[in-house]
Amino acid sequence: MSQPNPALAARLRTLRKESWSDVVLTQKQLAEAFGVSTGLLSSWENVAKPVTPPQPRLEAYATFFSTRRSVQGRKLHLLDLEELTDDEHTVRKELLAELQALRGDLDDPPAQPVFAPSSLWHFPPNQDIVIVCAQLPEKYRIAYTDPASPDYVNLYTYADPDALLELYGHIRACNPANEVTFRTTDQNTTLSADEYTAHLVLLGGVDWNPQTRALLDRVDVPVRQISRKGDEEQRETGFEVTRPDGTTELFSAKLRDGALIEDVAHFYHGVSPLNRKRTVTVCNGMYGRGTLGAVRALTDRRFRDRNQAYLDQRFAGADSFSIISRVPVFDNQGLTPDWTLPENRLHEWPESSHP
Repeated sequence: MSQPNPALAARLRTLRKESWSDVVLTQKQLAEAFGVSTGLLSSWENVAKPVTPPQPRLEAYATFFSTRRSVQGRKLHLLDLEELTDDEHTVRKELLAELQALRGDLDDPPAQPVFAPSSLWHFPPNQDIVIVCAQLPEKYRIAYTDPASPDYVNLYTYADPDALLELYGHIRACNPANEVTFRTTDQNTTLSADEYTAHLVLLGGVDWNPQTRALLDRVDVPVRQISRKGDEEQRETGFEVTRPDGTTELFSAKLRDGALIEDVAHFYHGVSPLNRKRTVTVCNGMYGRGTLGAVRALTDRRFRDRNQAYLDQRFAGADSFSIISRVPVFDNQGLTPDWTLPENRLHEWPESSHP
């Protein structure tokens, strides 16, 4: 069995650049047609450090490049299989067989998330876990964040200290044989190679935590966070989901008279794109109470077992999953989301095969 194959990456790049001599097809255009980020598609074409696309994406490549009709019209698009002619089906079948042969069987199966009660935050012994939290922007800090001050407290520089404390204590308790560390996304001190390739847990969203955006750009999840630039633009921000048919839907937090009454949380867990023997987990909200809600969904002793049991049933066999949920806010307190209630689950990925 083989590691990710540079030959597959080269073939995918050739398909994009040379399939039609009179068509200039950029990575951005193809990524939009596939409903993925440009960074993720670029990683599939990276011969030096290839990332192997999952089977459904190879099928998308085969479908797209089986017919010139994919690039005709005002917008690139992926045709449904029912729309292909007999000749196009033949081309697709041959191309898919070629891509699958180049992909091969991957060596050393990736770190499969184990879905059993109380297990998601349990990691194999002696494997490092790094929690990465956003650094609070300087304009929001107080004197206690100045290292020159006698009252300096390092934790005040963290953007989501409540979520960090909750999660750090829980992971430490679950993994006594592991080294568990936490740090901010300080631009002056980047993560080390060892930290990037450990089990990564990312707290907070794309506004202040650039690692969240960078990692989500490299995984095949149809969710992107639209940055929150200000409360006045709140209706245009949230988590945007791309459906299998190409349509999009935006899930936003709710405010009333400037007060938050319901946040939205995104929880993602899957194989790390930086080390396929480790995992990456994202706990994110549009506001801090959403981030804390994403964390407490699997740490709150009153909810974690039922929520984990739901994950065990819903995502059994998946090597990655994503769930967007409501986080109720009552009397200014963010409450733990109950994932067993359908009304709390706004979006789940992979999509259910049952309506």
